[in-house]
Amino acid sequence: MSSVQCLLPLAMPAAPSQNAGADKQGQGAMELVHAVMSETTFWTVLLMVHGLLSMALIGALTHQAASVLRAPAPASDGLVARFAAVKGSVYASAVTGLWIVCFLFGAWIYVKYRTYIRIPIEQEEFWKTLGAFELKEQLASIGLGLLPLYWLAWRRSADKALQGARKWLTLTLALFGWIALLVGHIVNNVRGFGS
Repeated sequence: MSSVQCLLPLAMPAAPSQNAGADKQGQGAMELVHAVMSETTFWTVLLMVHGLLSMALIGALTHQAASVLRAPAPASDGLVARFAAVKGSVYASAVTGLWIVCFLFGAWIYVKYRTYIRIPIEQEEFWKTLGAFELKEQLASIGLGLLPLYWLAWRRSADKALQGARKWLTLTLALFGWIALLVGHIVNNVRGFGS
């Protein structure tokens, strides 16, 4: 059974709503989506977009982390020199926006994961995998909380007093992002496509 099939609801009763008008709008949007593609395809597309956005985030964070780790050097033709010779401040808004969008996509997918992926993993007693995913959740949330400080530190990139803060916030977010990406792949391999 694929992870997308595991993400599909079996039979979920509709909960009573306080705001029927908003429910009808949301229901209409999902009916439009289902008119275009199947539910399985929808969750596959959502998961793939989340993964692609995560890769863009990791690329930006890794470039920025390389730029704060490497001392400014004269222009060079080497691959490492070119990789690290980016202007770190250019990436701050992109990293902030990508982190938020990835977090929102992850939160959307999480509802299905919690019910249709996590329960079978618990039944199979893959406790290390579950623990790793719990760590991923916590690091993504802590990273979300660090974003305002990160963004403000990079907005004042000319301020030498914030150089240490920029460096450590960038390295922390890069580490959190890499852990989240790798753990996501591990969970997908344990109970993902083709399982």
